[in-house]
Amino acid sequence: MTESQRPSGEYPMYPSYGNGDAAYPPPPAHQPAQPISTGPGTTVWPGSGGAGHSGGDHYGGFGQGLPQPAPQPSGHGRRARRPVALLAAVAVAAAVVGGITATAVGQFAGTGSSGTDSGSVVSGTTVSQSSTGTVAGVAKAVSPTIVEIGATSTAGESTGSGVIITSGGEIITNNHVIAGASSIKVTLSTGRTYTAKVVGTDADKDLALIDLEGASGLKTATLGDSSGIKVGDQVVAIGSPEGLTGTVTSGIVSALNRDVTVAKDSEGGQEQGQQGGGSDWPFEFGGRQFNGDTGNSTTTYKAIQTDASLNPGNSGGALINMNGEIIGINSAMYSASSSSGSSSSGAGSVGLGFAIPVNTLKADLDTLRDGNSS
Repeated sequence: MTESQRPSGEYPMYPSYGNGDAAYPPPPAHQPAQPISTGPGTTVWPGSGGAGHSGGDHYGGFGQGLPQPAPQPSGHGRRARRPVALLAAVAVAAAVVGGITATAVGQFAGTGSSGTDSGSVVSGTTVSQSSTGTVAGVAKAVSPTIVEIGATSTAGESTGSGVIITSGGEIITNNHVIAGASSIKVTLSTGRTYTAKVVGTDADKDLALIDLEGASGLKTATLGDSSGIKVGDQVVAIGSPEGLTGTVTSGIVSALNRDVTVAKDSEGGQEQGQQGGGSDWPFEFGGRQFNGDTGNSTTTYKAIQTDASLNPGNSGGALINMNGEIIGINSAMYSASSSSGSSSSGAGSVGLGFAIPVNTLKADLDTLRDGNSS
């Protein structure tokens, strides 16, 4: 009969030996029969035609009456190579993951896998990591936010500076730079010019807010915190002294909380910025007047003193820390040739400049934006 007596699906299943190789029947419970050597070149297997064995013996037992197949390599031999291959694969994967992790960490830290600077920007500033703490880095980052202001009034032409604080063209400057102006022209660091209108002024703090007409997408300065500055801190000043747009000087904070008195209107003096000379904005300090007569209408504020070189035209420009943050608005500077009673024939900065702390500006900004004038 060819019909199987086993129900469907009940064929014996043998366990698998080795690494997924074809299954072999389970080994016999007794020791397999061994060949009997009878002479050179002749091998007799038990049950291979000996007396007492029927023909069925040739097929009834495993190996009886038939040559035994060559022994197969044990499962241990095949498994022994698996841990080695597995370890190699794990090592490769670890190397790949490690490389990816190193790259990710490098990018987060501002450097690529090659260790070179990526020019990332320091949080809260406009100075790149590689340039933080350098005058060149500060100048490159902040100069595009400083403008030259030309104001025309009945007193003549005056030149000052200003700081862009919004991309739409809001600019902070000194009140005395634009006081009494009938027209205001602003020149960007790129050379492009705009007409500006006065939004609000505060003569008591010598601050003014002007707005460029039709401007958009401008680079803006970062307003810092002047409460944390210390005497000896390094600073950079950027402005347009004598009409020289984008001039950069550097120095230190030489004193804090200096009581500086300046004129509130153009009657006391107007900053003249014509190249080759001109008078500076008058101010008082320590009971003495500098750069002329401040007039009858004056205001006094607490100022940051710096030895960074400031000259006529720097008023309204920026005093900047080494992170590229604005910490003051330059407002007054001592010029020996303009000092009353001075016998010096020299002109220009002598290392005594003053700036309005930026915290004073930030506290006054909403008032200026509301269009209030004093």
